[in-house]
Amino acid sequence: MSRRMTGLGFLTAMLAGLAVLRLLIDRDPVHGLSLAWPDASYAAFRWTAILVSIIIGCSLATSGVLLQALLRNPLASPFILGLSSGAGLGVMTAMYIGFATGNDALRSGANAGPALIGALLVLTVVYGLGRRRGLLDPLSLVLVGVVVSAICGALMMFLQRLSPEGLRSDILIWMMGRIPQSIATSHLILVGALAFLGVLIAMAMGRAMDAATLGEDEARSIGLSLGPVRLSMFVLAGALAAASVTVAGPIAFVGLIAPHAARLLIGPRHTLLVPAAALAGASLIVAADAASQALEFGAGRMPVGIFTALIGGPAFIWILKNRQTAGV
Repeated sequence: MSRRMTGLGFLTAMLAGLAVLRLLIDRDPVHGLSLAWPDASYAAFRWTAILVSIIIGCSLATSGVLLQALLRNPLASPFILGLSSGAGLGVMTAMYIGFATGNDALRSGANAGPALIGALLVLTVVYGLGRRRGLLDPLSLVLVGVVVSAICGALMMFLQRLSPEGLRSDILIWMMGRIPQSIATSHLILVGALAFLGVLIAMAMGRAMDAATLGEDEARSIGLSLGPVRLSMFVLAGALAAASVTVAGPIAFVGLIAPHAARLLIGPRHTLLVPAAALAGASLIVAADAASQALEFGAGRMPVGIFTALIGGPAFIWILKNRQTAGV
């Protein structure tokens, strides 16, 4: 137990340190990069970016934990299984319809409904096609998820090309994943409340998720009906991924990296794994946003999705290689 508490303490301290670093990073056009306490006139923008980063990281990491338990596959994540792309396609479709019809509410891309519908539709397709002889096949799930994600990505690019010039550039940046420094208060409260409740619900389902990862027979032996548990995990994972997409776009690999990092520190028990993964996911997004703020390549701030993909891609290969070596 002491090891788990130490791990949680470490992740909490890391998140706090990264948040302070993000708050202090200042890039002046004349003097360049420095660390300074922000002036009151723009401090609110940095605090908003930090809060959004924490919400997005917690949502994606918790969604990843739920999907890995639901599918009994450590390679599962919202991005790899296509949930992020499906939610993104739902948002972009709503944005395009909003542009065509003059509906500003749809055009803003802040509607959670289209994102949730897109995420759950994709997860339903992946779940259905990833079964072999009635059982979930881990490799099939990953392959189907990658293909469905590519199809959703192609459709998003299609809609992006149909959009007018001004909307097209905004959509392109959104597709790469970005942390806004200004967001409607109502939208921030909504996604923040969902992330908070999602973590609490997932923690409450910790023992049920432990049983779900063992299989049908083991769950029945302790009197647990997996049907309602899996449905709850299914909907909650989709809702968390969809909410994050409405704010920051489809950000890759956070739902894969954070749960694995948390397992190394906390272990596999989901009651503590969920908050640990949420802290790890929040730290990853805050760090990526800090890197985006600190690094200058002459083309403006880089989207955070670039940094998470650069970290997550090699991590995915490493995890896959280890599974192959272990014969899983």
